[in-house]
Amino acid sequence: MAEEQAVAQDQDNQPGFSIEKIYVKDISLEIPNAPQVFIQREAPQVGIELSNSASAVEDGIYQVLTTVTVTSKVEDKTVFLIEVAQAGIFQIRNVPQENLEIILSVTCPNILFPYLREAVSDISTRAGFPPVLLNPINFEALYAQQKQEQAAQANGSTTH
Repeated sequence: MAEEQAVAQDQDNQPGFSIEKIYVKDISLEIPNAPQVFIQREAPQVGIELSNSASAVEDGIYQVLTTVTVTSKVEDKTVFLIEVAQAGIFQIRNVPQENLEIILSVTCPNILFPYLREAVSDISTRAGFPPVLLNPINFEALYAQQKQEQAAQANGSTTH
């Protein structure tokens, strides 16, 4: 009996990661200059902005949000604007704090990105435009860059 409790207690302390739910938290499409944009012949310029955030929902449960804004313009006129916030709820247990940040900033966005990519492509197609295919994102490199910027800001603020 005591051995079973020790085994159960040992399992309770094991690191754990699971996907609880993946969902679209927010989605938006704007075509402010329709129907004129559909008869234009000029190729639009497409801009993409991406962001990540994470928040604790309860002990060991986190929501990660990967948000993209896709803006298509011809000169100064917006052809379309697509915003998608792809969310996931993840259970992360018994992970050291220094590893938790990497999981929330790299692992979880890597899981969410294919869903985000599909949503953006689907919306652009349904709006009457060619599909917008987001290029793969290296979330590890983005995380490293963000850490370097934070370190530079911290060093810069201590010298003033």
